[in-house]
Amino acid sequence: MPDADLAHADRLSHDAALLAQTVRDAGALGLSMFRTELKMWTKGGSSPVSEADIAVNDLIEARLHGATPDYGWLSEESADDESRLGRHLTWIIDPIDGTRGYLAGREDWCVSVALVEGGRPLLAAVFAPSTDEFFFAVRGQGATRNGLPIRATRGTALDFPRIAGPKPLVERLARPLQDIALYPRIGSLALRLCWAGSGKLDAAFAGGQSRDWDLAAADLIVHEANGRMTALSGEPLLYNRREVTHGLLVAAGADRHAYIVEQFRNRQL
Repeated sequence: MPDADLAHADRLSHDAALLAQTVRDAGALGLSMFRTELKMWTKGGSSPVSEADIAVNDLIEARLHGATPDYGWLSEESADDESRLGRHLTWIIDPIDGTRGYLAGREDWCVSVALVEGGRPLLAAVFAPSTDEFFFAVRGQGATRNGLPIRATRGTALDFPRIAGPKPLVERLARPLQDIALYPRIGSLALRLCWAGSGKLDAAFAGGQSRDWDLAAADLIVHEANGRMTALSGEPLLYNRREVTHGLLVAAGADRHAYIVEQFRNRQL
């Protein structure tokens, strides 16, 4: 192996190990503060934040940014530093995805972190400590849940109780006048998408206004589990751009994803 390739492989291995341990420790910190009395406030008028979000963000930043100061940084709980746009590699972080559920004492929250290269995720970790689910992926090397390989479900059938997402959006796939029941609401978008990659769900949808930090890690996990996650148009998602907001999207196994995208195209929705 050429020296440059060997150095790249060594750096990737180092970053993967650093990411896995950091996200595990961040999840443990979040869990230690879960269902305790926390200071909380809102940002942007309606988005809740707590001292747990900030504490977890600070831990991740100290570990990842401290070890890789030449990488860019984009986190929901940090001021945006646009120098990230010129970096070859950028960490994208949601310290606690599903803060509303976290503050309500529900278990559907997680820590979500990705390392992005060229607009697409290279490494990903999503950890839901309340349910002890640790998802991990390296580009081209598959995805795992708690160390075991995962695969998105096969086929094209639409079994609505195994589909999660905004009901008005998913109902566009139903027959006229069909009353559908979906999988119960999942507060963490990253976790919802990972469940589509692991086979717990057949498909997961997201409404508009999701951000890079909600999506980047789950995106790689779904793709490495032989799934697809794109905009409803079928266009791939790109990360670490100036605009970090995304529109409607779907994640599912490759065949089901293609079928869903085609259905939306045919209906011009």
